[in-house]
Amino acid sequence: MVKGVSRRVIVVESPDPRIFEQAIFILPTDGGGVSSRQLVDQAVRIARSYARGQGGARTRWRPPAWLWAVWGAAACGLVWLLAALL
Repeated sequence: MVKGVSRRVIVVESPDPRIFEQAIFILPTDGGGVSSRQLVDQAVRIARSYARGQGGARTRWRPPAWLWAVWGAAACGLVWLLAALL
């Protein structure tokens, strides 16, 4: 519980929910000398530019679990074969 603190915030919904759900901007108490509409417009512009920059992010390929099992079985078979031959 927070007592005695009042903050003004702008909550912007994401243009692409895969990247983030909401962006929350905490505003200064004086508003910075600009209108509320300008603050909202700038917050929306920042959220959209971030979403555009993150949209093309590539993820690293990860092998599925069954492939790890095959590799492990092959490694065990190779060790067993080397032990049997030596």
